[in-house]
Amino acid sequence: MNRTERFYKIDQLINERRLVSFGQLQEALEVSRATLKRDLEYMRNRLNAPIVWDREAGGYRFETLSASVGGQYELPGLWFSSQEIHALLTMQHLLANLDQGGMLAPHVQPLMARLNGLLGTADNAAEEIRQRVLIVGIGKRAMKLTHFEKVGSALLRRKRLHIHYYARGKAELSVREVSPQRIVHYRENWYLDAWCHLRRELRNFAIDSIQRAEVIEKPAREVSNRTVDAVLGPGYGIFGGRALHWATLRFSPTRARWVAAEFWHPKQKGRFAEDGSYLLEIPYADPRELVMDILKYGPECEVMAPESLRETVALALNAALAHYSGAPVA
Repeated sequence: MNRTERFYKIDQLINERRLVSFGQLQEALEVSRATLKRDLEYMRNRLNAPIVWDREAGGYRFETLSASVGGQYELPGLWFSSQEIHALLTMQHLLANLDQGGMLAPHVQPLMARLNGLLGTADNAAEEIRQRVLIVGIGKRAMKLTHFEKVGSALLRRKRLHIHYYARGKAELSVREVSPQRIVHYRENWYLDAWCHLRRELRNFAIDSIQRAEVIEKPAREVSNRTVDAVLGPGYGIFGGRALHWATLRFSPTRARWVAAEFWHPKQKGRFAEDGSYLLEIPYADPRELVMDILKYGPECEVMAPESLRETVALALNAALAHYSGAPVA
């Protein structure tokens, strides 16, 4: 991290922990003793940071009594209007709630504190947003922050990852070396598109299914965005693939008013029929996720084409009815 990032990290650690030892700061910043000393000295002398060494407690803390003496303590950064600050605070709240438990919050918390300070209502702004903005996540799966951090680090540093991956569909645990290509946030969960050196092809991994992750100091294999899109991008949902089929779905006139405004796929095509129903065409490679979405509409969605998808949906519907009725599947 650069010097400005270190200043914010020091400020965050002291604010959160109230007392931080030299060793803890050095470990968190991953810098030499000399660099950390220079950073602390610069923050004291140039930024007026009220950082003091508490000899008895054995750590650094902020001296509140001296906060009003001399120049005002200001971290380097940008200045915003009150409207911009409110918008940024709202986005921070959205980011913090994007994942189960607000896993991004520790990383963007310094921004929240800074923006509150700029707005001049540090006690009220963030709390007001938390009360006024409700984020409801359905289908989120728990994920370890450390795994997400390592995936992100390897992705941006263009390094490989050594992962222990549990495939829920097969109930199998495998050990793999992968080259991260991009991270995808899809339906409340995070996925990693990567080149799998074990399978020698592009694969998609649910980050919450990664049980162990370590960054390997080996250059990642580079795959063009066009290739990644061609292999993992065009099919419906997260189950992409090259072998595409086109589904034509007919929604009842009542449901059409909602579906016409919904986003299903970047290449979708839709039109209203004369009777008020809505015809939606979308590409898919693997029908599993598409079938689940079709079934949730019940009798208000009819599969017009292809015939193979109609049969798959009918089988899934019969299996569900048999499960609840106890009758054998037709």
